[in-house]
Amino acid sequence: MGTTIWELDFYSRPVFDDNQKKLWEVLICESPLEVTRSPETLFRFSKFTNNQNVNSLWLKEALEEALAQAPQAPRRIRFFRRQMNNMITKACEEFGVPAVPSRRTYSLNQWIQERMTDFYPSQPGYDAAAAKAASVQYPPLNISPLPEAVRGDKADRWAFVSLEAEAFGEMKDWDIAFSEAFPLDFLGVTPEMRIPGLIIFSRRAMPLAGWLSGIELGFLQLETEPLPRIRLETGASDSWILADLKDPQTLAEAQGFEQAKQQAQNIHFLAVQDNPESESFAGFWLLKQE
Repeated sequence: MGTTIWELDFYSRPVFDDNQKKLWEVLICESPLEVTRSPETLFRFSKFTNNQNVNSLWLKEALEEALAQAPQAPRRIRFFRRQMNNMITKACEEFGVPAVPSRRTYSLNQWIQERMTDFYPSQPGYDAAAAKAASVQYPPLNISPLPEAVRGDKADRWAFVSLEAEAFGEMKDWDIAFSEAFPLDFLGVTPEMRIPGLIIFSRRAMPLAGWLSGIELGFLQLETEPLPRIRLETGASDSWILADLKDPQTLAEAQGFEQAKQQAQNIHFLAVQDNPESESFAGFWLLKQE
């Protein structure tokens, strides 16, 4: 099994059958993983069914059908829809590939938006009112401190920085132990656009980067209440305290980071290094807040 990761959604669509029941659809696409990956080369699979087939058996069979068409089997399957957790997890287990709740479904989210705009409205039985009610919003959950094994000490430092988008074209040549990225141009990023980021300098850089690589990184976000800090959102619903903002200067820098995110299509990055003089990264991840 190679390095391929799939993103999956199985849910009702704003399209009704002859019995006035919503059609369900499975969407499967490949995560790009690298900045230089062309979006046109990513594997995609879609299949409709009626509401009587909404079960793990049908979904497993759809996964098998997708695999027969795919250039490579996935090593894991990401999904973002919490309410479908049990069904998707069971189907993937029976399929033989682990399913992981994740907000790192950037390619899938982009595809769903394209279909909501360009594909579903052209289908017989499309309902515009149902389309408006199709968005997914979850309430924020309680934030947790980082695990003791990777939590920093007083010697650790962090800094807000930015890079021109054009610089990420050379990311494949950087010395990075753990990383994941995605092509920027398909998200509307121009070469001169500046991408903001947060770099953590830690003597525990490698353990921290290794832990981060296994928890489905979502995005960074400023929280001002009850205490100002930077949240790290991971998985489908986990949230971690990444940095406390203890003075007005660091809070102002964090607010500038949030503004820069908005100007960069909410794209940003998280990096981990041993020290500011290092020419290598323990970890480097491109992120996007949906």
